[in-house]
Amino acid sequence: MNTNLSNKVAYITGGTKGIGFGVAKALLEKGMRVAISGRNLSSAQEAAKSLSSDHSKVLALESDVSSLASEQKALKAVTDHFGQLDVLVANAGVGHFAPIEQLSEEDWKNTIDTNLTGVFHSVKSGIDALKKSQGYIITIASLAGTNFFENGAAYNASKFGLVGFSQAIMLDLRKHGIKVTTIMPGSVATEFNDHVPSDADAWKIQPEDIGKLVVDLLEMHPRTLPSKIEVRPTVPGKG
Repeated sequence: MNTNLSNKVAYITGGTKGIGFGVAKALLEKGMRVAISGRNLSSAQEAAKSLSSDHSKVLALESDVSSLASEQKALKAVTDHFGQLDVLVANAGVGHFAPIEQLSEEDWKNTIDTNLTGVFHSVKSGIDALKKSQGYIITIASLAGTNFFENGAAYNASKFGLVGFSQAIMLDLRKHGIKVTTIMPGSVATEFNDHVPSDADAWKIQPEDIGKLVVDLLEMHPRTLPSKIEVRPTVPGKG
């Protein structure tokens, strides 16, 4: 991928807030054009408006990544609108946490269908356009993809699976000139799992930090591929 990001096109799932929003903002600042999706169109439109008033730069889309048809429709909208796709940031995710005795089938399926199968849907839907551009796929996993914890059966399974999926497709796709990286953040100050970010989250990774990391990856010399990146707060918080 050419490291000049001006006018390149990125599609970011779960881009209405948190990490996805932070990545979108960072890419726009580099002159890229960005499509963001969320399950609710009005929320995506509101986020897009706050990112830029220039409709030629930001496209708001409604998509449920757990549905292949929904992601196919979204990716078609991206390429129809912008004419290309250079970067896919698979960020959409949910969290359900409970001991196995209390973990419901519904919560299990929702976690796996969004965090793991949803990324499969995004990649499958964007792969042809990314082959044309010799683009970049970045999946947002988690340190929960390597560190298991109590009450994390569904979330750990989804993120362990996502790390494995991402590394496998990295090997599949590099022969086509497509780069794949999975980013595994620790604690990030976002609205994930109904959290409300506040000053108490100052010790955490901020969404703009992940945005900067994504820019760094895209601007790195094409000969080098950081295929898996763990990132965590420098100093752990208390409480």
